Amino acid sequence: MSPEPVPPVGGRIRQARLERGMSLRGLAREIGVSASLISQIETGKSQPSVSTLYAITTALAISVESLFDAQDTGVEAPLAVGSFPPVSVPPGAAPRGSATGSVPSGTVLHALAAFAADPGRRIGPLVGAGRRETLELDSGVVWERLGHVPGTDVDFLLVTYRPGGTSSSSGGLMRHAGTEYGYLTSGELVLTLGFEEYTLRPGDAVCFESTTPHRYRNDGAEPAVGVWFVFSSA
Repeated sequence: MSPEPVPPVGGRIRQARLERGMSLRGLAREIGVSASLISQIETGKSQPSVSTLYAITTALAISVESLFDAQDTGVEAPLAVGSFPPVSVPPGAAPRGSATGSVPSGTVLHALAAFAADPGRRIGPLVGAGRRETLELDSGVVWERLGHVPGTDVDFLLVTYRPGGTSSSSGGLMRHAGTEYGYLTSGELVLTLGFEEYTLRPGDAVCFESTTPHRYRNDGAEPAVGVWFVFSSA
């Protein structure tokens, strides 16, 4: 099975920008890119690079996780394993936190159905390989969402840098809030961290404060794939 697609992020970016009363040109000026690029991202004509995506979310004070969610955007996100569509329940018909969706009988999913009542969409606890949501970013980078627990501000991702892929199409270093942990499973990935440069090979791990200027790039001939965990404190 191919990964579940995620609706374009442009609509969510535009919604967040308008909710904050920020003009298109104002956002572009804030992160140092052209208004034309922001417009192309919002209309889905262009995908942001990793660095541009983090710059946008920082300027709009939203989390990267929120870009995966389709709430209030007019786009329905695919259900992950363990999630169920909400149904209309008359007041008083079910206690707070009880299941609101139809669940196959005779399975542990009875208990998991209660997660659907949470206003934040839970991804998991089990996310199959064919059910991961994906974000295709600019410059040959793909993010696949491995899970999400409502109320947390964590990016839990399977990240792929295709040959020639980079986190910054302009070649610049990026910085954003959070603490970053990564583990490379295949390929090679070059990390520029401050004034140092490191080559990650399968089995290597990294961890650092994401406010440190950094950039990833794949100079190899095969995809570089790893698991990344970025925690953003409140």
